[in-house]
Formats: sequence, C-alpha cells, structure tokens
Amino acid sequence: MQTLKDIKCDSSAVVVRLHGEGATKRRIMDMGITKGTSVYVRKVAPLGDPVEVTVRGYELSLRKADAQMIEVQ
Repeated sequence: MQTLKDIKCDSSAVVVRLHGEGATKRRIMDMGITKGTSVYVRKVAPLGDPVEVTVRGYELSLRKADAQMIEVQ
C-alpha cells in the first residue's frame, strides 16, 4: 500500500482509498480529495511535514498524518 506521504516531489498519483474515519475523513473529502482524484505533489518540507499538493486546480497543504491516510497508486 502506497500513501500520499510516500510520493516524491514533482510526481502525480491517483487516490484509490481514504483511510481514517469520522471528522478527519470528512475534512479530507471536503478538501476535494476523493476516490479517483488526481493529486500532484508540488513540495515536501525538509522534515516531511507539511506536504504541498495540487488538487482540482488549487494548492493545498496537508499534514504528514493526513497524507498517510490517503492511499494512492
């Protein structure tokens, strides 16, 4: 299983599944990250937190813990 946290800079991936539950999962979905969505990883901070991605035409910063809940391929 590969997560968004594992994707390198300047790479794209497609969301396969969202892990987690409740408010956390809902918050990720409200940001536009849903199954089948293409995600482009723009930058990763030196210590890996946060991860800056482009989703549906806008830029978004995700915490490492949230990025680990997003399964991609």
